[in-house]
Amino acid sequence: MDVIDQLNAVKRGKLSRRAFQQSLLGLGIGVMATPFMPSRAMAQGDQGTLFTWGGYDVPDLFGAYEAKNGALPNFAVFGGAEDALTRLRGGFVADVVHPCNADLIRWVDSGYFQPIDTSRLSNWDDVMPELAAMAGNKSETGAPWMVPFDWGGTSVTYRTDLVELEGEESWDILWDERYAGQIGMLASGGDAWWSAAIKVGVPFDQINTDDAFERISAALREQRPLVRVYTDDVTTLGQALSSGELVAAMTWNSTAVELQYEEIPVRFAQPKEGALTWVCGLMMHRDAPNPERAYEIIDAMLSVEAGEFMIGAYGYGHSNRKSFETFTDEELQGLGLSANPKEILDAGHFSIPQGQEWESRMNETYELIKAGF
Repeated sequence: MDVIDQLNAVKRGKLSRRAFQQSLLGLGIGVMATPFMPSRAMAQGDQGTLFTWGGYDVPDLFGAYEAKNGALPNFAVFGGAEDALTRLRGGFVADVVHPCNADLIRWVDSGYFQPIDTSRLSNWDDVMPELAAMAGNKSETGAPWMVPFDWGGTSVTYRTDLVELEGEESWDILWDERYAGQIGMLASGGDAWWSAAIKVGVPFDQINTDDAFERISAALREQRPLVRVYTDDVTTLGQALSSGELVAAMTWNSTAVELQYEEIPVRFAQPKEGALTWVCGLMMHRDAPNPERAYEIIDAMLSVEAGEFMIGAYGYGHSNRKSFETFTDEELQGLGLSANPKEILDAGHFSIPQGQEWESRMNETYELIKAGF
């Protein structure tokens, strides 16, 4: 039984955590003595705070931090990058925040962040340099604003037993009138707007033009009557796909992987038009209350153990090259991944950071569309 199969068996309760640990130790792979299921930490006095997406507040990513500090970090969760930035502008302060490449320039321009001193990260030398080289990431001192952590794609997860394809896999699945009322969409314009741009053929280097706004908004308005739910809660989308309430939804990698673990017949589409690809990472607040803990949070998330969990349990790529050594090429291919992120990111459409004026216009337009206007 390979590592992927063992992770699958643990999640289904067919293999004990103890047996899984013993198996991995036999292969020379260390694991953390923490549960696989997500669990939110209660606030712990002098611990650092991570402001992140839902699903990343799990013990499996913070073994090194917990071993050093005797507790997990504090967690605060957001549903979308714009929501997170709004809360930061309102005065919320966390030590470490977890945005994505499309947000980088706006977040740097906000003035809320400081460059990362990579000499304080024991795992930095194993971070894939091509991920750190994303546009806008180098500060005046040469230090990165964002340390890359996870990477992957946004695409269509669909029920293979309920969707009848007409030709190749395509974004058109989410616009198919046969499935009216059975379509799910991510509520964040940061995914939906860019994905609709791919569907209608708007080049990303032209996404800020008036023509692009008209074409993308027209496509999303056309889709609106077909959509049953808009949400950034991927658990909700996964449950609805599992029950058959939805037959297709815009999701990230993890939804399809988790449903496949549950033996639900789904696929994470490889659209003929290309998927939306992204890299997310960790930024340090300029007023971080616990800077030492901030670096410990980041370093723990860059560890091999955290990477193995991200790849095996969520199907996301990780920035530590060594985290891929546990998996065969065949296993990675089954997860839609590669040990070479360039292969995946270049095969899709990598979003280009835009300014605040564009972001505000895009989000306002998308909110109006979701409201039926």
